[in-house]
Amino acid sequence: MKRSTSRRKLGLQPSVPDPRHHLLRAVLGFVRAARLSPGVRRIALLGSLATDKPLPKDTDVLVTIDAATHLASLARLGRRLKGTAQTINLGADIFLADGAGRYLGRICHYRECHARVACRALHCSRRPHLNDDLQIVTLSPALIGSPPIDLWPRIVARCAVPVDMEVLLVAELEKDGTPRVWNAGSDQINAVF
Repeated sequence: MKRSTSRRKLGLQPSVPDPRHHLLRAVLGFVRAARLSPGVRRIALLGSLATDKPLPKDTDVLVTIDAATHLASLARLGRRLKGTAQTINLGADIFLADGAGRYLGRICHYRECHARVACRALHCSRRPHLNDDLQIVTLSPALIGSPPIDLWPRIVARCAVPVDMEVLLVAELEKDGTPRVWNAGSDQINAVF
């Protein structure tokens, strides 16, 4: 019996040949809905989807919120984004930060918020729908202050915008009336937040 010497890649593999199109459309739907949620101040895209990487493993979105924001509606939208990504065998994370640029945690992926044995949050159920698993994931203040691309309330690109993102996401948000900031330095951009 002859054994194959090729190794199978481990980890998530998309079930479609072009996952970027699927993920960018899902992010567009998330932004359009989340920007209407009370207390949402900014929505930005992070991670491999903000680059031209052909096979991103997930979608990473940063949402800046007011301190008193109730997370139930944002959690519902986050679960919808995650579910859409899971239909092609990929994932999604909604990271949260406050207006001062402090990382708060991620949106919890459970629909009902109560203490669970499997929950890795440091303070499970203290703030409904917040997964403050800071011992596992954290974002630097620099990344929170200057993410690769802000999608709302203004479009601000701090990196090269891939062509598919320009067409499927940025241009669609511009059609919705979201203004784009051109050639602004990061100090000018951050002064607003």
